[in-house]
Amino acid sequence: MFTIFLLGVICFLRSIYRLYFHPLSKIPGPKLTAITHLYEFYHDVIRRGKFLWEIERMHQRYGPIVRINPREVHIADPSMYDEIYAGGGRRRNKDPGMASSYASQYAVLATVGHDLHRARRAPLSPFFSKKAVLELSAVIQEKISLLSWHLERAHAERGVITLSTAFIGLTGDIITHYLYGQDNGYLRDRDLAKRNMVWEIMAEGTNACHLFRFFPCIPTVTKALPGRLMRLIRPTLSNVYDMQEQIAHQSEEALSLHDPPKPRTIYHALNSPSVPAHERSLARLRDESFILLIGGTESTAATLAFTTYHLLRNREMYLKLREELQQVMPMPTSEANWSQLEQLPYLTAVINEALRLGAPALRPTRVAPTETLYYKGYAIPPGTPVSTISYFVHRNPVIFPDPEKFDPERWIQAAERGGNLTRYLVPFTRGSRICIGMNLAYAELYMTLASMVRRFDLEICDTRPEDMEFARETVVQRPEKGVWTLKAKVVGVDEGS
Repeated sequence: MFTIFLLGVICFLRSIYRLYFHPLSKIPGPKLTAITHLYEFYHDVIRRGKFLWEIERMHQRYGPIVRINPREVHIADPSMYDEIYAGGGRRRNKDPGMASSYASQYAVLATVGHDLHRARRAPLSPFFSKKAVLELSAVIQEKISLLSWHLERAHAERGVITLSTAFIGLTGDIITHYLYGQDNGYLRDRDLAKRNMVWEIMAEGTNACHLFRFFPCIPTVTKALPGRLMRLIRPTLSNVYDMQEQIAHQSEEALSLHDPPKPRTIYHALNSPSVPAHERSLARLRDESFILLIGGTESTAATLAFTTYHLLRNREMYLKLREELQQVMPMPTSEANWSQLEQLPYLTAVINEALRLGAPALRPTRVAPTETLYYKGYAIPPGTPVSTISYFVHRNPVIFPDPEKFDPERWIQAAERGGNLTRYLVPFTRGSRICIGMNLAYAELYMTLASMVRRFDLEICDTRPEDMEFARETVVQRPEKGVWTLKAKVVGVDEGS
C-alpha cells in the first residue's frame, strides 16, 4: 500500500515539474501531453498511427509551435524546416526514443550521434550518388522490362494485375541487386501473388514501428530468440523470420571473406578493411541491410502505386504525360534514362505532386546538442527533440492551395511565375541526414512511370478510394486496413507497329 502511495506521489511531483518547471513549460500545448507520453501511446499504438492528426488539432488550437509530449516540440512552420534539419557542419543528432522505431540500432538511419552517423554513412554514400545511380541505369531498366513482361501477360490473359505488388517486386529486385550484386528474383516469378509475402514483410516491418518506439526491448528480445521458437509463437510472421535469417546468413558470408574484394556491392563496402573493425560486425551488416531493404522497397513502391492511381483516375493527365514522353521515347518500346527524363517538365510535375501527397509522413526528430533554437520568442534548449512532419509542409494551403488535390499543373504554373515550389518539397528531409536513397528513388520513379505510361493503357479495377487513402501513419502512409492496394486491367499495349 505504501509503495502505491509512494508511486502516486512521485507521479504527481513529476507532473508538477513537467507542467511548471520543465525547460519546455512555456511551450504551448495540452497539459496532458506535457505530463505523459500515454496520450501519444494511445493514438499511435492503440489506434495504430493516428497521432499525426492529433498533432494537427493541437496546432489548430495552440498555433505553429506545440509541445507534443513531455520531451518534444513540433513546429508546423515551413520557414523553420532548414533550421531543424540543418546541414553545413551544424550538428544534429537523432532522438534515441524515435530511433528505436526502426528496430535496427546499428543502421545509419537509426544512428543517434552526429559523428557516428557521418562515419557509418560514408561507405554507403558512393553507391547512392547520382553518378552511381546513372551508371546502373541498365540494371534498373532490366527490372522495368520484367515489370513490362507482367503487364504484357496481364493483357494477353485479360486478367487483373495487382500493381502495388508488382511495384514491390520491382523495387525489391533493384535494392537487393544494390545490396548483394544479384536480385532476389521477385519479378522473374510468373505468379506475382506468390510475392505478396514481400509486401507482408514490408508491412510487418513498419506496422510495429510505434510499438518499438515505446518498447525498444521487443525487437532486441526477438532478435535474440531462435527463429524456430518465434515461428511457434507467431506463425503468421514466418515469412518475416525467413527474410531475417536470409539477411543474417548473407551477412555472415560477407564477414567470412578474409580478403574482401574492392567494394562492388554495399555488403563489400561495409566489410571493407577501411571500415573500423568494431563496425564490421554481424549486427551492423544485418541491421543495415534490413533497413536498406525496407526503405529501398516499400516507400518507393508505395509512391509508384499512389502516382499510378491518380494518373489512372484522370485519363487526360495520363495522355498528356504520354504525349510529353514521346519527345525522348519516340517508339513505345524506347528506353530513356533518368537524366533524359528529368528534363521533362510535366513528368517532373507529376512526380513532385506524388511525392508531396504520397511519400512517407513520418516524424523525423532532430536534436541540436549544443545550440539553443529560437522560434517566435520561444527558446528551445540544447538536447530537445524537435520535429516538423512533412505532412504539414506539403499540405500547407498558403503554399499549396487546395492541398489535398492531386494537381501537377501547380508546379508548372509556379515555374512560369518564376516561383520555386521545390524548396517546400521535403519527402526525403534535408540537411546532414537527408535520405541516402533519394537519387535511386527518383531514378526508379522517373524510369518506371515513363516506361509504363508510354506503352500501356490501364484501367483501375477492384480498387476502392479507401484502398488508397491516407488514414494511418506507420512510417509510410496506410489506409485504415492493410496496405495500399492498387489493381488494374491492361486494356491496351502499344507495340509501335
